[in-house]
Amino acid sequence: MTPLHLARHTVVTCVGDGLAPLRAALRTGTGGLTPCRFDGVALDTWIGEVAGLDGTALPAALADYDCRNNRLARRGLESDGFDATVRAAIARHGVRRVGVILGTSTSGILATETAYRQRDPLSGALPASFIYRGTHNTYSLAAFVRDWFGLEGPAGVVSTACSSSAKVHAAAARMIHAGLIDAAIVGGVDSLCLTTLHGFASLELTSPEPCRPYDAARKGISIGEAAAFALLERPPASLDADAVLLLGCGESSDAYHMSSPHPEGRGARQAMEAALADAGLTADDIDYINLHGTATPNNDAAEGCAVAALFGTRVPGSSTKGITGHTLGAAGALEASVCALALAEGFLPGSVNTRTLDPGIPIDYLLSTREAPLRHAMSNSFGFGGSNCSLVFGRAG
Repeated sequence: MTPLHLARHTVVTCVGDGLAPLRAALRTGTGGLTPCRFDGVALDTWIGEVAGLDGTALPAALADYDCRNNRLARRGLESDGFDATVRAAIARHGVRRVGVILGTSTSGILATETAYRQRDPLSGALPASFIYRGTHNTYSLAAFVRDWFGLEGPAGVVSTACSSSAKVHAAAARMIHAGLIDAAIVGGVDSLCLTTLHGFASLELTSPEPCRPYDAARKGISIGEAAAFALLERPPASLDADAVLLLGCGESSDAYHMSSPHPEGRGARQAMEAALADAGLTADDIDYINLHGTATPNNDAAEGCAVAALFGTRVPGSSTKGITGHTLGAAGALEASVCALALAEGFLPGSVNTRTLDPGIPIDYLLSTREAPLRHAMSNSFGFGGSNCSLVFGRAG
């Protein structure tokens, strides 16, 4: 594919708003996971909860979108000068030429969960204040962001579980290269809710301790929430050397099982190979892999098998979910920002909480952060049902 410029990117996670706290956590090896106290949920697990969302209000004109997910989205839009950068792009391209392509898994489902608790005891009717279209509806995230900026161009939401906000990069790239738009707001937002917490617990996938990706004694995931956004545009004539480009996207759908990956990572390998081919690179060109690494026994083993088959032990990799938790539909965009930081600043992120590497996974797994010049990085995101996506990023110079 023709490279696209990450003109600006930003995140909000359990370690704080913006890139600065994420950068600090990556460099110091500190995480933001805490014991679960969400909404009175009585589960023995750790989560990555973003502080202060209940006190984050939406503008009156956008009140129909009020829910935890869109409040989290607002925090992201207002971080790291992202709002101003997008508005400048809109001034250049026009309101119909900037697309909105975002990912989420559960959107504002917490609003529905709350509404069901408040339904009329006699009729069962949901409260009149509940607005499904602006909250629970999966599209509400894109609609909210579109209305926030007053855009009139294409907008859509990808909901493919944990690969959602990685796949939006591929969708946006296709639209830009087809000439439908000149720029795209991409990213993902997923927020904590009862469905997610209890759902993963019922699958016996949640860990009773902070998650330990690729550890020999890993016990499962720590669910987190996050907002992550980026602005994709065609590169300008001149770029700083540390500017970051999206070079390639690879997608696959192996459909091996509803919730378990192919044991040999067949779909994962296909996605990585497709991303390399799209970028015009080989495995030897990659300097770092941000692994999907959820810390479940099956997921890490399958991904590790695919990475070992394609890269051997030459390319260092790590999962950063020990810092943020697994942010599900936001994970792909969040970890794209991790890769962008690593490329721009020249460091290899380590893995928080991982202590003893699984000897059955023969890859170069990073336990601690170290300085290193990088030219190309890959980010992996693999979802339920075998919906997989790998992205390749590179420095401009």
